[in-house]
Amino acid sequence: MDLDFSPEDLKFQAEVRRFLAEAYPAHLREKSERGEAFSKEDILGWQKVLAAKGWAAPSWPVQYGGTSWTPTQKYIWSEEQARADVLSIPPFGLNMLAPVLYTFGSEEQRERFLPDILAGNVWWCQGYSEPGSGSDLASLKTRAERITGDDGKEYYLVNGQKTWTTMAQFADWGFFLVRTDPTAKPQAGISFLLIDMKSPGVTVRPIITLEGGHEVNDVFLDNVKVPVENRVYEENKGWTCAKALLQHERSGIAGVAVSKRQLEKLRGMAATEASDVGGALIDDAFFRRKLAELEIDLTALEFTELRTLAGESSGEGPGPESSILKIKGTEIQQRLTELTLEAAGHYGAPHLLGLPHNAAAIGPVEARGAAGEYFNTRKTSIYGGSNEIQRNIIAKMVLGL
Repeated sequence: MDLDFSPEDLKFQAEVRRFLAEAYPAHLREKSERGEAFSKEDILGWQKVLAAKGWAAPSWPVQYGGTSWTPTQKYIWSEEQARADVLSIPPFGLNMLAPVLYTFGSEEQRERFLPDILAGNVWWCQGYSEPGSGSDLASLKTRAERITGDDGKEYYLVNGQKTWTTMAQFADWGFFLVRTDPTAKPQAGISFLLIDMKSPGVTVRPIITLEGGHEVNDVFLDNVKVPVENRVYEENKGWTCAKALLQHERSGIAGVAVSKRQLEKLRGMAATEASDVGGALIDDAFFRRKLAELEIDLTALEFTELRTLAGESSGEGPGPESSILKIKGTEIQQRLTELTLEAAGHYGAPHLLGLPHNAAAIGPVEARGAAGEYFNTRKTSIYGGSNEIQRNIIAKMVLGL
């Protein structure tokens, strides 16, 4: 997509490029080049740099620390971050919980939690999915019973299990959906709780994914006492918060700027990697057609994302149209990893996953880890609400069928 930037936008673009070149820590870039995982301190440290600049939360309202950027400036920011290959800040606090807090939370909750989310002082995780409740989230079983503590205060006593909890091993706090009225219809008996992950009774157990990474976890809650003031919005109306949060999550899952950068890397690898018939892979008509089709779909998705940004800037939150972003964005991500693995050939073989970070490179740099990325990206069409569920939302809420 070729945008005609105004002189002000071009000035902003130059400022962003200069900032990222000067402020992004060298040790983070070196870790990325070596293929090493970022630590909690790495990620929150970079967020603190962004917060000091005032650029940590571009989409927040200005009164809570947002930037008041135009849709074009938000687009430029996403593009330049991808272009500079800087690490992505996890969305759980900044892009998922925060909109729920400043929309549905009490003033006390906003004052207590938003500043630390913005500053990168607290790591949040999401407690939604359960072993038997994923796409059918309203069927969740985790219970929260209201009790009076020995101190005379009101608490919820929480019992249950959450699963696929991303980066819970790093989390200081989590936002959880729990059932507070087992007699009500599924969506009507759910509440939205903020839980300190250091509370007695919280246990985090790692789930090692197919490519060998520790990204997701099981979280067990055994008689966890949660103060009633940690409930966001009204009791038994947490589904309202959950739907709003999921719309923000689905918008962010699209990852257009990152996919564009990955497409550039894939094209570069295909220009140097030999095909089965000799010559560069990019010279193969069938592979070149796959690249072209993918780029066309990615450009169409980019226009859709820009329309969503424009709606947010006019005061509208992301609506059911975010399901379109989620479906197409995740499908494109999967196709990208499939083509990357195809281009990598035997250099991307799964057995190379076990190579140490300091091992000599074998084949194109982009090929290392291609198999792991392929395996890991199979999940993208499931999390945030499976793509089958998203098509049902579009049919009902957008098309009116």
